[in-house]
Order: sequence, then C-alpha cells, then structure tokens
Amino acid sequence: MARKSDWIIGGMLGGGVLVIAIVMVLLIVGPMLSSEKSFSGMGDGRVALVEVRGPITRSDDTVSQIIKYREDDSVRAVVLRVESPGGAVAPTQEIFDELRKTREAGKVIVASMGSVAASGGYYIACAADSIMANPGTLTGSIGVIMVVPQAEGLLEKVGIDWQVVKSGRHKDIGSVARGMTDTEVGLLQSVVDDVYDQFVEAVTQFRPLSREEVVELADGRIYTGNQALPLRLVDRLGTYQDAIAMAGRMAGLPGKPNVVRQRPKSFFELLMDNMDSVTSLYSPGIVEYRYR
Repeated sequence: MARKSDWIIGGMLGGGVLVIAIVMVLLIVGPMLSSEKSFSGMGDGRVALVEVRGPITRSDDTVSQIIKYREDDSVRAVVLRVESPGGAVAPTQEIFDELRKTREAGKVIVASMGSVAASGGYYIACAADSIMANPGTLTGSIGVIMVVPQAEGLLEKVGIDWQVVKSGRHKDIGSVARGMTDTEVGLLQSVVDDVYDQFVEAVTQFRPLSREEVVELADGRIYTGNQALPLRLVDRLGTYQDAIAMAGRMAGLPGKPNVVRQRPKSFFELLMDNMDSVTSLYSPGIVEYRYR
C-alpha cells in the first residue's frame, strides 16, 4: 500500500509535468496564432495594421512586422495603431526609423491614436504621413525622464554598508547606496538634454512646425487630441475605422480596404510582453520617452 508521502511526491511531480506541458503548448501554439490574418474588405491592394500597445520596452516584433509589410507589394498602406505611453529610447527610435524607411519606400502611413499615444508613443506617430487622434486621446508629453532611486538613508538605518570597487569616479553614478554629487547630476542632465534634442529634432523634421514652436510645446505636458489639433501636433480627429478608410483613400484603393494584421498574441505572450508594465512605472536608471 502506497504511503501518504508517496502520494504527495507523486502529485507534486505530476503537477510539475502538467505545468511544463502547458508552457510547452503555449510556446508552440502562440507563434502559430500570431500568423497573418485578413479581417475586412476586398480587392488586391491591402492596408496593413501594426499595433503598438503598452510601454515600449523592445522593438523586434514591431520592427519585423513593419519590414514585412514594406517588402510586400500587395500592401499599399500601413495603419499604425498606438496605445502606448512610450518607453525606452532605443526601441522607440528603432520603430520610428523603420516607419520612416517604409514611408520613404512609397507606402502610405497613417497613425491612429487610441486612449494614450504620448511621449514615445507620439514620437513613433510622427513618422506617419498623417496623424489621427480621438478628441479625448492623451498625447504630447514630448520630453525625457530618468528616474534614479536613492536609498542611502534607508540603508544606514538598517545597517547595510556597500563597499564599491570601481574603475573611475563616475562608474557607480546613480547607485541607490549614495546620493549623487552636483557634478553627477549635471552629467546625467546632459544625457537627458541630448536625448531630448533628438526628440525635438524628430518632431521638427516630420511635423509642420519650426523648432522654436516644438520647443514651446515640448515641456513634457500632455494634450488631448482636441487640443493637439490646432497646435498641429496631429492632423485630424477621427476613430480607428476612420484611419483605415483614410489610409485606403490616400493609397488610391477603391471601396473598403482589405485590412491585414498579425493574429492577436496568446495569453502567455501578452503576459510576458506586459511584465515590465506590471512591475514598475519607470525603469530605474534608464533614459525614457515615457508618460506616467
């Protein structure tokens, strides 16, 4: 007769095998569900939908979609649906650059703003031929932020002392174990200012605004779509469906466009993609184009 401990161990092993099996199924089935799907319209010319949702922490998936549609002759236009407060600088710039190349290749790009398309979300939208926002969309937030936690006082209270061995006097800049000197604050401010200038330059180059006008608007504040329209941060007000219809017209497609997109991601993929947004509002020590 089996002992109780045997049943417990067997149950634990069986449960572990079940968890592993579920994870393997998700890993295998997830990519299969992400294949291209056509979901509306008719005709030869197509409008491709590329969605950027949540904080921008990586660019590889979005960039691969953009490149795929740029090289597909049947795709005449791209609708960039933005539901994002922005995020890390490098992936934001990589997405923007691929959109720019796609536009230069002759594809029409229309940006459609959802609830939030701010900071880095606004940055990537600027690569479009036309930006469409809802009246209540939160956009703008043109600026840069770097959050550096500082816990020197707390560490002293609990009796923790950090011994740091470094190659240069600024190698531990931004350490939570000590406050920054005025010189170090100035060094990080210069980094933020340089990345901010890159943002301003991108907006100046792709929007009908002078650099002086952009700087006047780029103090980090947000705007509604209704406020952004007369400021020329966006081109018109309208819904996601309006953006699809306009992309079709701009590309010279007759009737209702045939819209294609990647299939929605699996639950497991969405969970992994959104881990950063669940665990923190900002990424400590990272320079970000990010609102909230």
